[in-house]
Amino acid sequence: MKRSALASLAVLVLVAYTLPASAHCQIPCGIYDDELRVQLIEEHIGTVEKSMNKIIEISGAETVDYNQLVRWVNNKEAHAQEIQDIVTAYFMAQRISPPKDHGDEKAVNEYMHKLALLHAIQIHAMKAKQSTTLDEIETLRTLTGKFRGAYFGEDAGHKH
Repeated sequence: MKRSALASLAVLVLVAYTLPASAHCQIPCGIYDDELRVQLIEEHIGTVEKSMNKIIEISGAETVDYNQLVRWVNNKEAHAQEIQDIVTAYFMAQRISPPKDHGDEKAVNEYMHKLALLHAIQIHAMKAKQSTTLDEIETLRTLTGKFRGAYFGEDAGHKH
């Protein structure tokens, strides 16, 4: 193989391994699990909560460690964004389908209810990015639980 071909191949391999992975490929590959996506949202909520608590702790210290403070703020915002990404790129874009018959009032209401819950999760994840208000954590947990019930059915259990 020529040196230029090897160099090109090396660059392609390097680029392939350094590109960020997206939340989902948006094709019906069937490898993602809906319950796991909800569990990931819950895990991100817990991480946002821990970040908020650390931000409150660090900012209230006699001597503020600004490096750690910035790291926890960035962590909080990254995990809040992950919640938004799962809600938008996974559930809203791929899993919540409009009813086939828009005259079916029950199906339309169920669809609108799921969308309203997902939109509320989006809003409260955004609010969690903007503050250290721990009430947002409880709201996110409540909304996620309501979405789980609406999506999987009221008898849906929390699987681990």
